[in-house]
Amino acid sequence: MNPKSVKFSLVFLFSLLVAFFASCAQDGDGPLDVMPNGQSVEGKGFFEAASLDSGKTIHLISDTLYITLSKIWSFSNCSLTSIDLNYSFDDSVVVFAPTVNIKVNTDDCPSPMYRPDSTFKMLTNSVSSNITKIVVKNDVDSLLDSIMLRRGKIELDTFRIFVDSAFAEPASLPLRTKESPSILRVLDSLTPQKFHWRTLRANCTMRVDMCDEVVADTIYPSSWSENDTALVPVRYACASSDSTYCLSSKWEYDSTSLGKIMERLDTVWHTSTYYVEEIPKCAMMNGFLYSGFTYGAKTTFVRQLFVPDESERSCGPSTKEDWVAYRLDKNALVLESEDDEESPIDSLYNIWKSATVANDTLRTDSTESK
Repeated sequence: MNPKSVKFSLVFLFSLLVAFFASCAQDGDGPLDVMPNGQSVEGKGFFEAASLDSGKTIHLISDTLYITLSKIWSFSNCSLTSIDLNYSFDDSVVVFAPTVNIKVNTDDCPSPMYRPDSTFKMLTNSVSSNITKIVVKNDVDSLLDSIMLRRGKIELDTFRIFVDSAFAEPASLPLRTKESPSILRVLDSLTPQKFHWRTLRANCTMRVDMCDEVVADTIYPSSWSENDTALVPVRYACASSDSTYCLSSKWEYDSTSLGKIMERLDTVWHTSTYYVEEIPKCAMMNGFLYSGFTYGAKTTFVRQLFVPDESERSCGPSTKEDWVAYRLDKNALVLESEDDEESPIDSLYNIWKSATVANDTLRTDSTESK
């Protein structure tokens, strides 16, 4: 390489280093201003999510309401000045349209970010008596959440209902307890099943004593599979129950000695169990709990029911206007269906009215049981 070229390169690199350190040593260096020339800008931020809640399933007019704004964008972490809960009335609906107010200045703040959620508390009993619904929107007029306001009271009751052992027999369904509230169990459908099985010879390897006479003892499995052929051991036991033929652990199975394949027909009974209650017009289930369900004994049910005032303008949702059904195996209310010509609720109600009423007490040794 040419010595002159090497010298020029060294001088050029040295000049760059001097310029770099000189620039870092200038007075007044530091973070750049958020706004140029110290300007202050006021404006609006925005939020993307919001929720309304009173902490209860049914929102009464007297409940305290909480409004939570989520994903609030206010330019920077220190530019949020206030949040205004603006609201207006649209017939019987209160429309909340909160605004996020910001003021941007030259303060040293982090980069733009979403602020934590903000929750506001308000009393709803101060709103007009005609209000039935509250909604919340953001600045682009998107409906983010809504709740219904109800007028009435919550009744808490505990019921103990005797469930006769006949409820355990699908062939006796439909069956219900008497009066209201009551338990209703219905047969939904039947599924025929066909199982295959064959005998498997079992030989005793250690006899305890000899029997004058032995009988076949077929050991059927406790469960069956439709896809497999079950092997059913055929042992021999003493005909006399007082004698022992073979120790239970000393049976030897002969897989070369199989009987012919046979069929076992069975039926699966698909059933459903409901808690049913006749309720005041336009009432609504608010909460429901029950203890362990046992046939032939009493079961305890704890139910919360919303009972509307005369001034209440809304009705439901419920299963029927004055009748409610709760499906126990799914822990869910049975609601009306608008798509079907005949709602499942109407069919269930007709079954309940015509179902056989079971005994409401445990039968003891009496003439009625003979």
